[in-house]
Amino acid sequence: MGSIEPYDTASGRRYRVRYRRPDHRQAAKRGFRTKREAERYLISVESQMLTGDFIDPASSRVTVGELAPDWLDVKRMKLKPSSYKLLDDAWRVYVQPRWGSVQLGAIAHSDVQKWITEVSAGTARTVRRYHARTAEQGNRPKSATVVIRAYGVLAAVLDVAVKDRRIPRNPARGVDLPRKGKKRHVYLSHEEVDSLARAAGPEHATIVFVAGYTGLRWGELSALRVRDLDLERRRLSVNENAVRVGSELHVGSPKTHELRSVGFPSFLAEPLGELASGKEPRALLFGDGDDHIQRPRSSGASRSWFMRALSDAGLPRMTVHDLRHTAASLAIASGANVKAVQRMLGHASAAMTLDVYADLFDDDVDAVSAALDQARTTALVSKSRPQASDA
Repeated sequence: MGSIEPYDTASGRRYRVRYRRPDHRQAAKRGFRTKREAERYLISVESQMLTGDFIDPASSRVTVGELAPDWLDVKRMKLKPSSYKLLDDAWRVYVQPRWGSVQLGAIAHSDVQKWITEVSAGTARTVRRYHARTAEQGNRPKSATVVIRAYGVLAAVLDVAVKDRRIPRNPARGVDLPRKGKKRHVYLSHEEVDSLARAAGPEHATIVFVAGYTGLRWGELSALRVRDLDLERRRLSVNENAVRVGSELHVGSPKTHELRSVGFPSFLAEPLGELASGKEPRALLFGDGDDHIQRPRSSGASRSWFMRALSDAGLPRMTVHDLRHTAASLAIASGANVKAVQRMLGHASAAMTLDVYADLFDDDVDAVSAALDQARTTALVSKSRPQASDA
């Protein structure tokens, strides 16, 4: 049981509540103007301890900046370096400047909503705003992806605070977030892929064909080794993924950690065989066999081999990753089902494949309608035919 005791101040009599926390350490709260206020507080505290909902006010005085490093360390352990860097950047650039010094118990739902609005509009305080190179871009609106990622970091850190019983509920949950627009993919035809490969020249033509007909991610393609090539079965084994994070190259398992085997068209057997000729089994298939080939840049001013090939072939601006989308579209157009495309692309599920490439399955919707119409007609005609009488 707790106790209430009065004490005198220059402003008059006040009341102090003393109680023992669940860990049996003594705690106190003072400053109540009336004994009734103090009694209500004591009843509330004792009720929370009985139901297991008690939260020590002192624990909510920890700041977001004190709690975030441990959360980031867990993410560093679980995620691939490229994925972790996105979270670390979101924390450093957007979340820490606004919330790093704020106590957990002082965060209001409306404050988080206001911050989301400011990040979206490009008016939130960030570390990039004051960087000379990006000062002109400081007030530009941010994409929904950037906003949602920054929000996700804050919300996840506050989720930890809730689980640690530092705050009763997460004030970031339930805010309104911007909606991501549907990304428009660039799909090339067989003829356009061929034109791009020819424009890329002998050194890069096979890379274009492999990317455009297997759907490998650049990191998977650049990490292929000679031993991953099976010319007899026309298969490529995807065992590694090489991703450049800043100036460092990280080689690890594929994106979903699932190894897979991808088929390739017969016309690629000869050029792939030539790439593998004379190399050791562990040598990299593309390039000199020792160093991973670098992803061609696709920025506006870039003059990479890929951008020059697009220009020479008269094709629209795209990234090398769009060749992965092209592979999906060509496979679907050739009659491949969703599960086959999922396995080819290394998606976590067929649902993900359908979500990413929903626009490529519009013809299937028409086919279902036509099939239902034909089935109905057949059923009604069959029903209307006179039945033969029994002999």
